[in-house]
Amino acid sequence: MAGKSLDPSSSPRALLGAELRVARERAGLSQAELGEPLFVSGSFIGQLEAGTRRMHIEFARQIDEILGTNGFFVRNCGAAAKSKYPDHFAAAAEAEALATAIREYAPLIIPGLLQTEAYAREAFRAYQPTAPESVIDNLVENRLARAVLLSDPTTPMLWCVLDEAILRRAGNEQQVLAAALRHVATLMRSHRIIAQVLPFAAGLHAGMLGSLKLMSFDDAPPLAYVQGMGTGQLFDDPATVTQHTLTYDLLTANALSPRESLALIESVAEEYEHDQHA
Repeated sequence: MAGKSLDPSSSPRALLGAELRVARERAGLSQAELGEPLFVSGSFIGQLEAGTRRMHIEFARQIDEILGTNGFFVRNCGAAAKSKYPDHFAAAAEAEALATAIREYAPLIIPGLLQTEAYAREAFRAYQPTAPESVIDNLVENRLARAVLLSDPTTPMLWCVLDEAILRRAGNEQQVLAAALRHVATLMRSHRIIAQVLPFAAGLHAGMLGSLKLMSFDDAPPLAYVQGMGTGQLFDDPATVTQHTLTYDLLTANALSPRESLALIESVAEEYEHDQHA
């Protein structure tokens, strides 16, 4: 392994994880035993091996020392860490691409996987009103590239809870929002996604503190991602993931049914299309 390097064009994180599994098993260590001197859980090592978590350089150095891999992981973790997404979201975006199920609560904006190009452009321009057009173009391109996940007819399973505020915040872009809502409705009608609207009538609720994304995997423990303004944190601690899962369950319990949600989304889109929305 000492002279081997990973090909950065060939899913480097997955390759690095596969090499970690081989090296660990060759050393006769369980995931928990390797995690102990790194002060991380065995599930975290499992996520590194599955490619759902990024290997940082400090871990790479220690792993090379523990497993006697001659600097292999230090040399290659740089390629595996490269991302086109902001640092606070990179790990979540990369885990999202490997998830078999994604459940997301969105309080203020249509989730990135469901956005149209025009909606994404307006959103990024609102975040960065003075950014050059080339910067906005790049952000939009990267966001739309994530939606390729939905080209598979069944995987990942995507279940979203949309706060009613998303449907009502149109401003001067009523036609843009109408088209975006129609896109969500089309995905619902084609049975590609499950979506529910959390109405204003629900009052105070479990998701008042921000957005939430839960991700499940075939060969790794589940993850929870909580995002704020310019920040985000990915959790793998089982107790924390369980707590966030309960939050999501409470949100779905207070939301409209998928059938009622579809009717509301299409009704609001029609109002915007005919400029009838108050």
